Amino acid sequence: MDLDLKIKEIADMWGADFVGVADLSSAHDAILSQGGPVIAAYPRAISVGIGLLHTVVDQLPDRANRSVAMSYQYHSYDLINQRLDLMISQLSRRLQRDGYRSMPIPASKRADDERICAAFSHKIAANLAGLGWIGKSCLLVTPEIGPRVRWATVLTDAPLTITGEQTSADCGDCTECVDICPVQAFTGEPFRASEPREKRYNANRCDRYFEEMKEKDPELAVCGLCLYVCPHGRQQ
Repeated sequence: MDLDLKIKEIADMWGADFVGVADLSSAHDAILSQGGPVIAAYPRAISVGIGLLHTVVDQLPDRANRSVAMSYQYHSYDLINQRLDLMISQLSRRLQRDGYRSMPIPASKRADDERICAAFSHKIAANLAGLGWIGKSCLLVTPEIGPRVRWATVLTDAPLTITGEQTSADCGDCTECVDICPVQAFTGEPFRASEPREKRYNANRCDRYFEEMKEKDPELAVCGLCLYVCPHGRQQ
């Protein structure tokens, strides 16, 4: 079976709603700065995403309700992250068996506490694979269901077919994600690859907000309002 078809088949079997392959060359400097030379050595990325349940996300305005918060935490983070991590493990194993190098990047693991980031940006991979654009919330926004998706990535040197190119933003003048943020973490500036994340997003404000919520009640430490409010994802 063709390698591209193998990868797509495995991702489909593990429940992927989005699958794409990105050429990472245009983002090499940013990847090197974030993850170092080992991460930046890979020329391609397989981006996989699983859509969130609208019935769960749509309850977020009532997130002070314990049952709503726990449902969102479990179904939109814990369970989806586990499914994604199992998926990329299988994809990486297949690539290795076929003689290629592969590096699975977990769905949600912080690698740098100072910069508050992972070793690699899933959003960059999905954006370069043509699966969506990076919005004013710094979330990856898909045309199909907006930002209501969680992502994971496999870095590889396998000669896979690139599925798309960097997708331009389609946020227009909308600032709903900026306006709803409880700690005003977003500046409203659109994504520009040449600019640092700080131009658009104050990660420390967001992180402190979650830490404060965890101190009060770990089970109620959820937000997601920027994800909820995006018009590209709302079904109501």
